[in-house]
Amino acid sequence: MFGNARNAISAYQKVEVDLAIEVADPHRLVLLLFAGAQAAIGKARAAMEQQQIAAKGEAVSKAIDIIANGLRVSLDLEKGGEIAERLDALYEYLVLRLLRANLNNDLRALEEVSGLLEEIHGAWRAIAPGARQQASG
Repeated sequence: MFGNARNAISAYQKVEVDLAIEVADPHRLVLLLFAGAQAAIGKARAAMEQQQIAAKGEAVSKAIDIIANGLRVSLDLEKGGEIAERLDALYEYLVLRLLRANLNNDLRALEEVSGLLEEIHGAWRAIAPGARQQASG
C-alpha cells in the first residue's frame, strides 16, 4: 500500500520538476541545477552515513552529472571571460572532490562541495532578474 503511495508521490514530483524545467528561463534553469546537485549531495550524505554503498554511488553520480553536464556545460567560456574560466575550474574541482568522497566515504568532502555550491547558488539567487528591484523596493 505504501509503495503505491510513494510511487504516486515520486511521479507527481517528477511531473512537477519537468514542468518547472519546461517553463523556466535560463537563469531559473541554473538555479534548478544547483538545487538538484544539492539534493543529490544530501542523498549521498545520508546513504554514506547509513552505509548504503549503491545508493551513495548513485547519488554522487547524479551530483557529478549535474555539475559536469549541467552547470559546467552551460558556461560560455568565450563570452564569460575570467568568471566563466574560474567557474569552469571550480566545477572541475567539485567533480574531483565528489569522486574522492565516493571512493573514500569522505563526509567532509561532501560538505565542502555542498558549501561551495551553496555560495555560488546564493550568488545566482542574488542576481536573479528582478532581485535588484526587490532589494531596493
